[in-house]
Amino acid sequence: MRRSVRFKSLAAILQFSVAAMAATGCAPHVDLDATVTPPETAPSRTTTSTAKLAPDLSGRTRFGKASFYARRFVGRDMADGVKMNPQGDNAASKTLPLGTTAKITNIENGQSAVVTIEDRGPYVRGRIVDLSPSTARKIGISERNGVAKVKVAPIAVMMPDGSTKDGTAAPDAKP
Repeated sequence: MRRSVRFKSLAAILQFSVAAMAATGCAPHVDLDATVTPPETAPSRTTTSTAKLAPDLSGRTRFGKASFYARRFVGRDMADGVKMNPQGDNAASKTLPLGTTAKITNIENGQSAVVTIEDRGPYVRGRIVDLSPSTARKIGISERNGVAKVKVAPIAVMMPDGSTKDGTAAPDAKP
């Protein structure tokens, strides 16, 4: 008997909630911070993969932390449809357009490598780029240390119309 009373109470609460939402118009919450490209030097406010950030088409240099792609992503399809190759020069960025090439420099040791943005992520607070294991090792990031402070300087930014725009690391870019 007690269970049926609880069930009826929960059903009433649920029905009231649905009616209240209908009365208010069910307007979705708009997170203004998620529609504006945040500065990459500040940690992200969200750690979910559902966040949709505006693409960064500026070509400007960013500073933040790079991480090592997790082993579980090896062989999986990336956002551009290509399988993640641990020996490739692939990387993931939340805001740089897919197809963008960028020079990643480890600030602590000065080592750098050129990557192509082929995936989305990392979805960990404070990180701006995930690197393939091969690329991470080239700039001095190992599975043991896993994360390093880096400079991400776009070379060629892929534009929505398929053209490219020179980034700050392009050979003929002006400072």
